[in-house]
Amino acid sequence: MDLMIPPEAEALRQAMRSFLRDQLPPELAEATLYGRKLTKDDHQRWQRILEKQGWLAPSWPTQWGGTGWGPLERFIWDEESALAGAPRANIPSLDLLGPVIIEFGTEAQKRELLPRILSGEDWWCQGFSEPQAGSDLAALQMRAVRDGDDYIVNGTKLWTSWAHMANKIFCLVRTSADGPKQAGISFLLIDMEQPGVTISPILTLGGMHAVNEVQITDVRVPVANLLGQEGDAWTITKFLLGHERLVGAGIGPSMALSRQLRGALGRIGPGGAPLGDDPVLAQRVAEVETDLLALRYTAYRVLADELSGKAPGPEVSVLKIRGGEVQQALTELLMEVGEIVSLTHPLTVSEGVVPIESAYMAQQHFDRRKLTIYGGSSEIQRNIIARRLLNV
Repeated sequence: MDLMIPPEAEALRQAMRSFLRDQLPPELAEATLYGRKLTKDDHQRWQRILEKQGWLAPSWPTQWGGTGWGPLERFIWDEESALAGAPRANIPSLDLLGPVIIEFGTEAQKRELLPRILSGEDWWCQGFSEPQAGSDLAALQMRAVRDGDDYIVNGTKLWTSWAHMANKIFCLVRTSADGPKQAGISFLLIDMEQPGVTISPILTLGGMHAVNEVQITDVRVPVANLLGQEGDAWTITKFLLGHERLVGAGIGPSMALSRQLRGALGRIGPGGAPLGDDPVLAQRVAEVETDLLALRYTAYRVLADELSGKAPGPEVSVLKIRGGEVQQALTELLMEVGEIVSLTHPLTVSEGVVPIESAYMAQQHFDRRKLTIYGGSSEIQRNIIARRLLNV
């Protein structure tokens, strides 16, 4: 495998760094790096800056307002923006639905929907998981019954990320019970700002409000909002999940966490020496950094396949599994380092219970427990690897 980055890609990396240094608001970078809660206004503020630069949609062709970047350029952007502390743009809209519309949508759908995503007028969320159908998407029960020029939709979506910020949701719905269960599923675009749509927040262990339950009751959806052919959503879903799991590797965020961890090792511990002098802690940090390096090289192999024209395959399941595990290991180590530092620098009552940076790190630590569950649990990913890579 040739790990040499072409000169033009390295030049783009330097341009990205300059742009991020000059245009990324410092308060947004600090909030992102320390895991503080960002509002929709924070995300939209950054998206407007990206749109002005022409870098809001890295995975879209220039014809529809994207950058026209290839897989390598997008990978470099993910790394650099995460290291700089740039907030993630609206992933469901830009990284998932946008490419799906470009690939499977009608010309009318492309002309109507894509500009509204770029302008921020539409914020989409992803309605896949259900109370009885998490990683097993084919078990979903949300029904869409044809009634003239509309579908009447009923059902519940669960663990819907950022639904409380969205005005639209793209859903997998069951339009037929005949034949194999994958064959009766359709891909429907639904307006959430109408009667019959109820969003209920779900607070995660770290106190984050990121996921929700979305109940849809007797909602009428125009047939024109069907993406692709009725009953053919499984093809679209496989295309979309390939994009989601590449994003789910989280290599850029892991590199940012690794940088924070490496910097924390310079802090003074209870014995008066830098934490990095502890051989056990230093070895654990080295192990997780080695795992991250191996993950990055695996991503390069997937990139090499993409650059040769090969679609993402089951290898992305490896990225999904290890990406989540690496982030979990990094936040766990950062929590332990914070605990050691607190022993050296005890707090007074007036300072509160824990340093604010430790509070945010605890929140990140707990929130990242979900990484090996959502987007297809690690158990499901291992089944994919066993069947499609190992042939067992």
